[in-house]
Amino acid sequence: MTDDSEDPNANRQYHVDVTPDDVAGSVLLPGNPERVDKITALWDEHEEKASHREYRTATGTYEDAPISVTSTGIGSPSAAIAVEELARVGADTFIRVGSCGAIQQGMEVGDLVITSGAVRQEGTSDEYVREDYPASADHEVVSALVAAAERLGHDYHVGITMSADSFYAGQGRPGFGEFMAAGGEDLVHDLRDANVKNIEMEASAILTIANVYGLRAGAVCSVYANRVTGEFRTEGESRAAETASLAVKLLAKMDQVKEDAGVDEWHAGLSLD
Repeated sequence: MTDDSEDPNANRQYHVDVTPDDVAGSVLLPGNPERVDKITALWDEHEEKASHREYRTATGTYEDAPISVTSTGIGSPSAAIAVEELARVGADTFIRVGSCGAIQQGMEVGDLVITSGAVRQEGTSDEYVREDYPASADHEVVSALVAAAERLGHDYHVGITMSADSFYAGQGRPGFGEFMAAGGEDLVHDLRDANVKNIEMEASAILTIANVYGLRAGAVCSVYANRVTGEFRTEGESRAAETASLAVKLLAKMDQVKEDAGVDEWHAGLSLD
């Protein structure tokens, strides 16, 4: 047995530097620490709780619903650490809020992509569970994100995301000296043919780990680039943040309605009105 005094995660978490008193049950997970300020600017109020390495955490309320945000840096390894340590202090709902590249026609820069499931091209989730285990988004989170995007009037797409470990070779882009990884030239084409909507770097690990632990997770990303048309603009970041924040409010209402109805799962027979 290990004494709690020897356990770096007994109370304050080693990497994210938070305690159970610092975070709400629902946490937004942007990659870039600079996005924390842009997200909290949409809330009723907030207080920064921690800043350690790539992990910045703030907690507050959005339309009176408790909410937190923790940045995760780039990629699935650091995102997995955030999910692990936030879960240990009581968080049970995670929504990735990020940017992505779209790979289908008709997806405009600035649109949102709400992930229903993900292709696990990253390696982090392989260290948790067998490779054929699905990276699926929680149906309640997907419903809340869709409802939020509809209420806010944001254009959105729902579908499969591919999460890669590499921004260049792993996403079919040339590396240094025009290096192209094996299969890289066909990667985007093959994913497009399989009706994959977008590419990013964290969603599949977050979804897989949340499912393994029985937690809720989803993802909403702003389209910064369309790999079909060649368009690129850093646009729509606030739409993803606003949609995710409102989704947390809607999830809180869903949970209350479920409790009042005496059911465990949200379904179409329940109403938020």
